[in-house]
Amino acid sequence: MIPDLYIVIPCYNEEEVLPETSKRILDKLQRMMQAGLCAAGSRILLVDDGSRDRTWQLIEELTQKNVYFAGVKLAHNRGHQNALLAGLMTAREHCDIAISMDADLQDDIEVLDEFVQKYQEGCQVVYGVRKERKTDTFFKRNSALAFYKLMNMLGTHVLNNHADYRLMSKEALDALAEYREVNLFLRGIVPEIGYKTDVVYYDRGERFAGESKYPLKKMIAFAIEGISSFSVKPLKMISMLGFFISLCSCIALLYALISKICGAAVPGWTAIIASVWLLGGVQLLCLGVLGGYIGKIYQEVKARPRYRIEQCLIRKNQAENGKENK
Repeated sequence: MIPDLYIVIPCYNEEEVLPETSKRILDKLQRMMQAGLCAAGSRILLVDDGSRDRTWQLIEELTQKNVYFAGVKLAHNRGHQNALLAGLMTAREHCDIAISMDADLQDDIEVLDEFVQKYQEGCQVVYGVRKERKTDTFFKRNSALAFYKLMNMLGTHVLNNHADYRLMSKEALDALAEYREVNLFLRGIVPEIGYKTDVVYYDRGERFAGESKYPLKKMIAFAIEGISSFSVKPLKMISMLGFFISLCSCIALLYALISKICGAAVPGWTAIIASVWLLGGVQLLCLGVLGGYIGKIYQEVKARPRYRIEQCLIRKNQAENGKENK
């Protein structure tokens, strides 16, 4: 059976790149349909994450001109992960498989065939993994490497050099829908689903136009989100740190008592001030980590909606209507 494929693309202020992105991906989708890799019910689903430019107007125009384009407009900006989830959950109701990717054309669309072939071989989840990072700056390349090592060290199992370029079957999407957490980190959630998986390697290119939506500040926040959403090891590290500092304090107290008894006590203003600052800094750091986890608990307990869809534009072609009539 030829599957209905939905290509899910979150968009935030992408008016510069969207015309070229839509042109290239539509061409690729049509070639895949001609090759028998996906059915006529396949779509390119563009998710507008509360953009402030003409992104949604462009999506509306695309859906009106061509039946293979579909659009979802979120009521306000909810971030990349929530926008991606909104697109996947919308696609889940119509597709057999969904492939998520970014709108900037950095992901190689020519490997989409390989994704579908892996699915046809029985894989429910297929990850797109970068072959290398030659196009990245020295800082970004090494910071990404450190991120993956740190995540795995802290017990969060993520695939190295994999972002959100992946295929998921309807079965995998149904399983993903059962994960109800508000603090989303899909790179960590998807491996938790299980099922048979495989990898497709590809070369990542330069951004076609516009600016990156992940500057350094957002990348750091994303890394912290991933670590705190999937690992309690930082809390265990705080406990170990507290034990170590308590041990050092006991040793320092013993030294002070011996010095007092031996009459060798000397006023140590520098040592006292240094100790106060050190302990104060450690305590504030620990309180910050604890506060981060408590904040996440607060968000999860409220269980507010992760996104709200304002508009959904999905047209059906004649072939699909014929199937429904039968």
